[in-house]
Amino acid sequence: MPYRYLEDIATADAAFEASGETVEETFLSAAEATIGVMIESPGSIRARERITINLENDELDMLLFDFLQEIIYLKDSRCLLLRMSSLHIDLAGSPLTLTAEAEGETIIQGHHPLLTDVKGVTLHCFDIKQNEKGWTATVVLDI
Repeated sequence: MPYRYLEDIATADAAFEASGETVEETFLSAAEATIGVMIESPGSIRARERITINLENDELDMLLFDFLQEIIYLKDSRCLLLRMSSLHIDLAGSPLTLTAEAEGETIIQGHHPLLTDVKGVTLHCFDIKQNEKGWTATVVLDI
């Protein structure tokens, strides 16, 4: 799942570009990049809890926005760090629907060295688009 952090988009926030051959891969890359802003080693998150995320929105970009916000909300409300094990987006329906299976665990000091407290996703430079290689999303996180 490729993503890269962008240094020149926002000076007081964290920005990244996520990509994938499919829209699902791009959403998964964006989720992984969001977790990577929060903790030093996303790979240290163990699959101790499993939850299903169901979202819908009329617009693909706002579905991505809602998805990333849900990851942040679950971190804030339940102290859960999550990684996605599967994700499906129905682009044919109206509204568009997303179903994701997430695995993770409660934040454990020392086991999950925290980097930054992400407060939310911003709409500044927020974009998702299809190109000849697949899909690319640009995201700025408020920290």
